[in-house]
Amino acid sequence: MTRRSLLSAPFCLLPLRAQDYEKIQVERLAQGLTYTEGPAWSKDGYLIFSDTPAGKLWRWNPGRPVEVFREDAHGPSGNAFDAEGRLYTCETHSRRVTRTDKKGAIEVLAERWEGKRLNAPNDLAVSRGGHVYFTDPAFGSQSDSRDLDFYGVYHVPPKGPMKLVARPTGRPNGIALSPNGKLLYVVNSDERNLRAYDIDRSGDPANERILIPKIPGIPGGMAVDERGSLYVAASGIQIYSPEGQLLHTIPIKSRVSNCTFGEPDGKTLIVTSESFVFRMRMDVKGAN
Repeated sequence: MTRRSLLSAPFCLLPLRAQDYEKIQVERLAQGLTYTEGPAWSKDGYLIFSDTPAGKLWRWNPGRPVEVFREDAHGPSGNAFDAEGRLYTCETHSRRVTRTDKKGAIEVLAERWEGKRLNAPNDLAVSRGGHVYFTDPAFGSQSDSRDLDFYGVYHVPPKGPMKLVARPTGRPNGIALSPNGKLLYVVNSDERNLRAYDIDRSGDPANERILIPKIPGIPGGMAVDERGSLYVAASGIQIYSPEGQLLHTIPIKSRVSNCTFGEPDGKTLIVTSESFVFRMRMDVKGAN
């Protein structure tokens, strides 16, 4: 198939049946991919997302067709941008986290812990001050070829060595920051919960606790809006209050992997789901 037949067709409006969000319409941005992940919106006005099994990063500029951003991206999963517009990517196949500057130069940010290769970095969040937080689970065949005997959550400060934040029993997946940057949230796919951590002045997370237990489905990535509400990709999109109370559910038939806010006004929720990428207009902006 050609790229046009997969990705350049006009948006297709899909009806969304939801008791609370009955007026929302879901638009399909891309289809025919292998397995999409890691949507991240650049303040320069474009979307980056991953096709993990295909090893590609894709780019979408509003009003233009979706196009390949990077061909050989080593099994990309989560993506994020920092305040300088640099792109951070979790590369599951190469077991590392990279940073791409605005000229396209790629730098390895993290690939080993105490001399051993990471498992398969999955998702990440970058604070306004440049602190990077990422999860390191291992899914599928990578579970059988690990150097480390634990799953990890890590912190990479702007200066200084990488730090281990947590060693959860289950596999950590999605990760995000609160609007004020004082809380770190981590989804655990095996335990089906969401943990919160307080972030101190040095950027180090502490005081771990379970904020949301028993998330329906298998939770993956997540996003946060300007009010502090949490959008968890699981069985559809589960929307929780900052206190962890379920507010709404946006049902999506295909398995949802991740989500982010984007577009110029920040009020579009962009969702990766199996071979698709969707968008939907919201009445609230994303946190960043």
